[in-house]
Amino acid sequence: MSFDHLGLRVELLKAVKNRGYTTPTLIQTKAIPVILDGRDILARAQTGTGKTDAFALPLVEILSRAKGNGRHPRALVLTPTRELALQVGESIKGYARKVSLRCSVVYGGVRIEAQIARLRRGIDILVATPGRLLDLAGQRHLKLSRIEFLVFDEADRMLDLGFSDEISEILDLVPSERRTMLFSATYTQQVRDLAARMLQNPEHIEVTPSNTAAESVIQKVHMVDRSNKKALLIHLITKGNWDRILVFTRTRYGANKLTEGLAAQGLSAAALHGNKSQSLRTRTLEEFKNGEIRILVATDVAARGLDISNLPYVVNYDMPGIPEDYVHRIGRTGRAGESGIAVSLFSPDEKPQLEAIEKLLKQKIPVEGVDGYTEDGNVPDFVLLRPDSAASEKKADQDLKEIVARRAAAKQRSKARKEKKTGAGKSSGAKTESRPGRKTDKAAKKPSPSRSRSPQSSNKSKPRGRR
Repeated sequence: MSFDHLGLRVELLKAVKNRGYTTPTLIQTKAIPVILDGRDILARAQTGTGKTDAFALPLVEILSRAKGNGRHPRALVLTPTRELALQVGESIKGYARKVSLRCSVVYGGVRIEAQIARLRRGIDILVATPGRLLDLAGQRHLKLSRIEFLVFDEADRMLDLGFSDEISEILDLVPSERRTMLFSATYTQQVRDLAARMLQNPEHIEVTPSNTAAESVIQKVHMVDRSNKKALLIHLITKGNWDRILVFTRTRYGANKLTEGLAAQGLSAAALHGNKSQSLRTRTLEEFKNGEIRILVATDVAARGLDISNLPYVVNYDMPGIPEDYVHRIGRTGRAGESGIAVSLFSPDEKPQLEAIEKLLKQKIPVEGVDGYTEDGNVPDFVLLRPDSAASEKKADQDLKEIVARRAAAKQRSKARKEKKTGAGKSSGAKTESRPGRKTDKAAKKPSPSRSRSPQSSNKSKPRGRR
């Protein structure tokens, strides 16, 4: 099937063609006709399958048939993160311009005045994060009473980030008579409850099994001690000549620390997380897309908000605490038919997380060794015995192990003797210094506790105490 058979107007078909799209994806093929037919939908599809255009195209098509009569939006698209809001907004704007519709994006982390000014000029479609949307509505810069279409993009992530209360407030502000579309990568119980509350006789659309990774993504894991993770990552990047790598860490501090370590090795890297200002995050992302930055180190806040074409490598530097996040992380590569490689570095203490991920995927992820770096890798021949390495211990001869053990014990004994001799030397050194003459001898007697019993020394010590 081609886009020509989906019921879209000529202007939108030209816009799609200009973007280089020739045939719709499976989610687009299933969702666009249903939305044009006037149905609510509950759709599940993994990231990178074209979900944005699946609702953007029919939304613009329907709204273009009747012009708005005010400055308040007729369609509202909610996203969990600022990055995703910007990317969804850019996609919708590209289609909306072709049919003289106005689209704007609002999100937190930046000054609100510019967003208020844009709203005053009038809009048809609004893409927003929940917090900033409620700020604008609460200050009466925005009315949601004319919303005809409500779209939830990445609904499960929105709920994971704790937006349940905000969603309830938004539902109270929009009309009950509306069209609602809910897109989600997973169907958690929270998502099911939200769908039951919002949707009326929805069409259920599912294009991929639950919690699976794209087949175009090659997955592998390396078992490595936590202290060796950075060295292994640098080795993989430099030896493999990797370019454009997205690395996920669990914390903001970890992202900053790893970025500094990579930069110290001459690798172009930048961190992307919630502590960065929105302007800096936007600039960093653009530089990464343009190839000015080789490595982007991000936290899970960016796991579903990034849409980067031709991203060949994703690395899980820290294993995610939530198994579903693994699917979303590696979903940044292998998009739009391109192949990708997802590498996970897991330390022995992260084995439970790996097992939870494999249980979710219902498959084992291949474990690969890297000589000299991973716990299960072969130790190079020039390394006879590496401390704290099970592989090295296994490979080394017993005679070598005994020699190393004897040397370690000898070093320990030598250290103990030196410490004992140093302690004795201090007292003998004090006696030697008191030998040369009476003046030195008297000077030595003054601070000595054994000499403080004489009345003379006792009297001298009293004024010192009062001062």
